Amino acid sequence: MGKSIPQYLGQLDICKSVVSLATGAGAIYLLYKAIKAGIKCKPPLCSNSPICIARECPVPGERALPQEAPAPKASAVGGPKGLAVERERHGRDSGELRRLLNSLECKQDEYAKSMILHSITRCVYLLEAEASACTTDDIVLVGYMLDDRDNSVKTQALNTLKAFSGIRKFRLKIQEHAIKVLELISTIWDTELHVAGLRLLNNLPLPDYVHPQLRRVMPALMEILQSDYILAQVQAIRLLSYLAQKNDLLYDILNCQVHSNFLSLFQPTQPGSLLYEVLVFAERLSEGRNAPHYCAVKWHYNEQSLHESLFGEESRLADQLLALLIHPEEDVQIQTCKVIVSLQYPQDLRARSSTCRSSGSYFKDME
Repeated sequence: MGKSIPQYLGQLDICKSVVSLATGAGAIYLLYKAIKAGIKCKPPLCSNSPICIARECPVPGERALPQEAPAPKASAVGGPKGLAVERERHGRDSGELRRLLNSLECKQDEYAKSMILHSITRCVYLLEAEASACTTDDIVLVGYMLDDRDNSVKTQALNTLKAFSGIRKFRLKIQEHAIKVLELISTIWDTELHVAGLRLLNNLPLPDYVHPQLRRVMPALMEILQSDYILAQVQAIRLLSYLAQKNDLLYDILNCQVHSNFLSLFQPTQPGSLLYEVLVFAERLSEGRNAPHYCAVKWHYNEQSLHESLFGEESRLADQLLALLIHPEEDVQIQTCKVIVSLQYPQDLRARSSTCRSSGSYFKDME
């Protein structure tokens, strides 16, 4: 037919190559295009596109590379020269965090603001020198976002403030937002917002002037504790454990109304991280209620209070604690023993007022 055998064999090889490309190379090519587009994406300062910390950062005073320019060469220590983290490692200010904060001042939609705040949070954790160079005006700017109408923006602003709270010089300024944070937690039922707000509060020393607001939000904190979202529950119980050590807040916590199944938080089936925090909370409450200054006052509790659930005549706390003594996690076992000791042998037993009832009867009854 006019073609030699070698020519036929060459055509056959070409066909095999085409079939191979059709089955695998197409997917690889699409993945390559997606990665290439993500790396080369450089939104303008005040655009509505999310801003990423890992994008190329031009040296201050230089223009950004054009869209089709090749990627920067790897540095001697490995990694692109333009990455913000890499520039921070070499003691140079990438300007990334400042650009993000400036872009937050521009008019943005809710999605853009949320993504910018998320990137600022990452920058604060990763670019320590640039974060420390920020000012209290930057904290005020982020604080304004707590008044945004979108809950995701509020949540990201809380995360950003939490990141900045790790820098000592900003703590006092961030404390000024504590009342606002408590208001958000108690008026908006959003689990992600609860976790972000409680994490922030747990990372701050709360001043005494916040205590009146804490009393008002105590029922909301107790509701979060009894919810089904483990991350929010753990953060709520940590805050309550901290507040239980405040003499002027202890009664408000103990008299707070709880659900009839509150003791289910002590069941062995609960996650170990939650069980441990609940046991720490119980120990601090037990120690606080047996302190001499607390026993000097005759307190009255409502029938559905936390006090009656844990320490009342009809409480089944002892049963729950005995079951936890064989919990597989050692931390839970140890903390259970601490709670039992605090109930059986209250501190300052001899100095206690006669009006203070010993909790030892719980375990004597079991014996």
